[in-house]
Amino acid sequence: MPNTLTNLIPDFYAALDVVSRELTGFIPAVQRDPRADRCALNATMRSIVAPANAAAGNITPAMSIPSAADQSIGNRSFTIQKSRFAPFSWTGEEQGSVNAGPGYLTIKQDQIAQAIRSLVNEVEADCATYGYLGASRAFGATAGTAPVLADFAQAKKILDDNGAPMSDRHVVMDTTAGVALRGTSNLFKVNEAGDNGSLIRQGVLGNLYGFDLRESAQVQTPTAGAMASATSTNAAFTVGQTVIPLATAGTGVVAAGDIITFANDTNKYVVASVSFAGANPASGDSITLAAPGLRKAQSAATRAITVLAASTRNLAFTRNAILLGTRLPALPAEGDMATDRETIVDDRTGLAFEVACYPGFRMVTYHVSLAWGVAVMKPEHIATIIG
Repeated sequence: MPNTLTNLIPDFYAALDVVSRELTGFIPAVQRDPRADRCALNATMRSIVAPANAAAGNITPAMSIPSAADQSIGNRSFTIQKSRFAPFSWTGEEQGSVNAGPGYLTIKQDQIAQAIRSLVNEVEADCATYGYLGASRAFGATAGTAPVLADFAQAKKILDDNGAPMSDRHVVMDTTAGVALRGTSNLFKVNEAGDNGSLIRQGVLGNLYGFDLRESAQVQTPTAGAMASATSTNAAFTVGQTVIPLATAGTGVVAAGDIITFANDTNKYVVASVSFAGANPASGDSITLAAPGLRKAQSAATRAITVLAASTRNLAFTRNAILLGTRLPALPAEGDMATDRETIVDDRTGLAFEVACYPGFRMVTYHVSLAWGVAVMKPEHIATIIG
């Protein structure tokens, strides 16, 4: 089907389309690793995870050394999951038509910008999605309500309690949370905030509780699981426990990324994975919580499980928690049918894109392409701020 260019053909038509760009807060805040950039599509790169050391003991002088202290070294995997392109085409007749108006090159420039915009939004959304799915715990009083200052302080506490690094911490939130922060008087009054006045004078979010604050148009609001009236078995809970066995009670199921609470425990836990045999909780089913697991021990008893309603998943995390790998899509050694190929760097995100020209019969197609992958490497270093 030919392009619809009717409105661009009149001789005296002149316009410059200012291409819209959504906010991208995750891409500049996550980890970029050159090793990940070299990973092949659907191939797996593994990063080691050393276990916690609970083998400390008393030093007792002796003529023999203590027994060996073997450990099982874990790992987390990373994969380039996507190799995508955004295309647009032109015929010779179409080029001639618009050259009498705004000009072919002007329109093509904006088409490239729109293609980059589309791919950037998809990368940003992947970072947001993998982030909320891999978060350790969550905090926030009410789903659907913009977070308040205390919620950011509690997110700091979660990361502190989990042993996350104190440096290079970020919060990425939606614009609703951004508005709520900008409306907090002691943040934009310079004499009370104690900074250089960037919030009031520049209209940008600065640093709060050690977090660099960013906004994103791709912060996710997933549908909540439908599990209701479910309970755990009557087994005792221990601190750090991640697998929660379920009793035969209640209806519906939950999925990775859902936020749940247990009776007698105010902590909000994020579901890492589930094992359900059917459509309702049954004996043998279980829920696995994200690391580091339960924060409160409980004695043997069945405990009611509550699923948090659908909520916006603003994220607080350290840079090393989420890994983004990007590269240009691979070409065969012999090349392909493209007659021209260039690399363009998006100045808003720093991502490098390939622009390739594929000629056909009296027409040409352009592909703007990128390959990327996202993985959560340290769930303990991510907390959800419920909005």
